[in-house]
Amino acid sequence: MTSASDDWKRGVVYQIYPRSFQDSNGDGIGDLPGITSRLDYLQQLGVDLVWLSPVYASPQDDNGYDISDYRAIAPEFGTMADFEQMLAAMHARGIRLMMDLVVNHSSDEHEWFRQARSSRDNPYHDYYLWAEPKADGSPPNNWEAAFQGSVWEWNQATGEYYLHMFSRKQPDLNWENPRLRAEVYALMRFWLDKGVDGFRMDVINMISKPWAADGSLPDAPLVREGFLQPSFGMTCNGPRLLEFLREMRREVLDHYDTITVGEAPLATVQQGRDITHPETGALDMLFQFEHMDLDSVGGHVMGKWAARPLDLRELKRTMGRWQDELHGRGWNSLYLSNHDQPRPVSRFGDDGRYRVESAKMLATWLHGMQGTPYIYQGEELGMSNVAFERIEDYRDIESLNFHRVATTERGWTPEQALAAIHTKGRDNARTPMPWDGSDQAGFSSGRPWIALHPNAPEVNAAQALADPNSVFHYYRALIALRKQLPVLVAGRHELLLPGHEQLYAYLRCLDQQRLLVLCNFGAGELAVELPPEVATCQAERLIGNYPEAQPLALEGLRLRPYEALMCWLH
Repeated sequence: MTSASDDWKRGVVYQIYPRSFQDSNGDGIGDLPGITSRLDYLQQLGVDLVWLSPVYASPQDDNGYDISDYRAIAPEFGTMADFEQMLAAMHARGIRLMMDLVVNHSSDEHEWFRQARSSRDNPYHDYYLWAEPKADGSPPNNWEAAFQGSVWEWNQATGEYYLHMFSRKQPDLNWENPRLRAEVYALMRFWLDKGVDGFRMDVINMISKPWAADGSLPDAPLVREGFLQPSFGMTCNGPRLLEFLREMRREVLDHYDTITVGEAPLATVQQGRDITHPETGALDMLFQFEHMDLDSVGGHVMGKWAARPLDLRELKRTMGRWQDELHGRGWNSLYLSNHDQPRPVSRFGDDGRYRVESAKMLATWLHGMQGTPYIYQGEELGMSNVAFERIEDYRDIESLNFHRVATTERGWTPEQALAAIHTKGRDNARTPMPWDGSDQAGFSSGRPWIALHPNAPEVNAAQALADPNSVFHYYRALIALRKQLPVLVAGRHELLLPGHEQLYAYLRCLDQQRLLVLCNFGAGELAVELPPEVATCQAERLIGNYPEAQPLALEGLRLRPYEALMCWLH
């Protein structure tokens, strides 16, 4: 693929959300010098690659995912010299850097859009997507944006609507225009020439719109109660997606030693294979969302905000399919957490009594699979969701818009809306990184841009580093195993007991080696009944999240609450 070798497949990625990682100047906002000051921590954890969320110039409507200048650093994060110093410091520690490439949309304050919206005759007008109003002046259809409301925003100067799948300040770019594509490839070369090692590509499967070729703009289907969900199905996976990505590879990626991952809502397994195939694809990895949508009520008026308990059998079907179908024909990204998702220990584990055990269990489950594991900052500490008491304490545009629409248009009480945000809101992942038990948790000498998690005095990096049994040191051990064991990289995945509602069990097999992974997803003790061909094997414990008390026997095995085991079979 775009990488010179497959060595990257043994690596682990760490995502930094710069606003919340480390503040160096006391303004309450994390920055690039702050990241540089904490790189020894990442080196100690053992990660190989950092995915850095956007640090480009931006009005910060969506915390940097609305970019006004792709070649400049936002002043709140520092300077280009700060960036170059950080990159050099990463490389000195053997850590590579993936930038966030956000090219489905720009900011409405980008010079391209300032020009584009001024006149239909402007050369930049075709850099964006426009549609005529209906006869009554209303938007061309009923498509719903990700952050609530119509995807269409009126532009008075040209008498048209422009498309924005996210905020109205994030107009979608027109990839049908070859001049626009050339601009994107040029800005990618700008960063690669600085020594950046690759890109995480934001909602990259939206760059080809299904309707762009013929201009048809059908209404999206209504869901229950006559309301709409975000219209991703109308704007993802268009007919030219692979063409555009292969052109990107040919024009840019093949000329550098890069690592790439594409974020792809609604991607199918077939698309995953097509995009990440080592010979005919375009990117190294894909972020798919199937497993992250399993705890939402499908077709519900409020989309992801209507939560339901996870059915472990559904998780097995989804993950098993991606594991099996991409084996030898593509590559998986393994994640439970990022800047857009709530904390996994609160979502899929137990953030109370069994916080440490369930955080380690989830890590074992994820890191045992085939693909590249991603760790989101604080995940290695077992950080949990936050429950601010007032909507005024939240900062995320998606959560704020949801609260407003839910309470003014959808009949939810403020308490119901806040409860949904406590469960699924993106700010759960954005509270500042707790470095120690001091005032402001060592994140800043000033007032943080968003409040710290109240448990920061107990759950922080200093505490974790000092405790050999912490979640942090468990992650270190898992990362080390991936580097040491070819079976974790190349082994075939084989799901066991697909119908079990509490036990997730699978094998990794390579040549004559077999590795068994057992994970109790419940708070109760569990009697394990494995298939006879597995249960009668001798088992050698490799790692587990409870202290090893006795020789491991698979027949009659009982797992403690949220217990995880990884063992060799002989």
